[in-house]
Amino acid sequence: MKTLTCYIVDDEPLAVKMLENFAERTPGIECKASFTDSYKALEALDREHVDIIFLDIQMPGLDGLELSRLVPTETAIIFTTAFKEYAYDSYEVEAIDFLLKPIRYQKFQNAVEKVRKRIEPSTSKEESNSLFIRTDNMLRKIDFNQILYVCGLKDYIKIYLKDEKRPLITHLTMKSMEEMLPANRFMRVHRSYIIALDQIRAVDRNNCIYIGDEIIHVTDAYKDNFTAYLEANMPK
Repeated sequence: MKTLTCYIVDDEPLAVKMLENFAERTPGIECKASFTDSYKALEALDREHVDIIFLDIQMPGLDGLELSRLVPTETAIIFTTAFKEYAYDSYEVEAIDFLLKPIRYQKFQNAVEKVRKRIEPSTSKEESNSLFIRTDNMLRKIDFNQILYVCGLKDYIKIYLKDEKRPLITHLTMKSMEEMLPANRFMRVHRSYIIALDQIRAVDRNNCIYIGDEIIHVTDAYKDNFTAYLEANMPK
């Protein structure tokens, strides 16, 4: 896995410190420098290439939006701001993500992953065999082939593994988890369930999936995709 390099640009020292801490905790990313002055950040960008710039929008002098238009096209922009009204402007300059302060660590991780998918398409989630999840105050590496299914509850999810009786619980949405899992191995079959396709034991006539010790019903919103999967994997 390529180590992604980044700059942090924010005129608030506490915000800089938080992002530095997030970068330090995240595998595969290195913070090369931090700046509270956008002009100095621009000078550094002229001297050195980085993969990502975490950029505050509202700053004195040269603000983040103005600076973003001067950033080399090969550097991914992730805006950080306390003002959600700037979200539309971030799309105009094709920012990879828009993180609203106070920034949650999981949101930071997701933004970094978006950059990695753009920079390293050949090592995307379809070709990876694992992911990292923060649970019990640590980063836990999970092999895809150990996952039975994922169950969602508001902003938390439970990940059920083959060889563990208790699920792993992490602060993450179902949508974010779905994006992190390879689509050729996992499928959303219910608003609250994502299943590992190779862990299905049986499917009954009522579209109930038997997986691990659980029976999961495929709801109408996801039935067409699941039926297409079954038909593609039946004898002709």
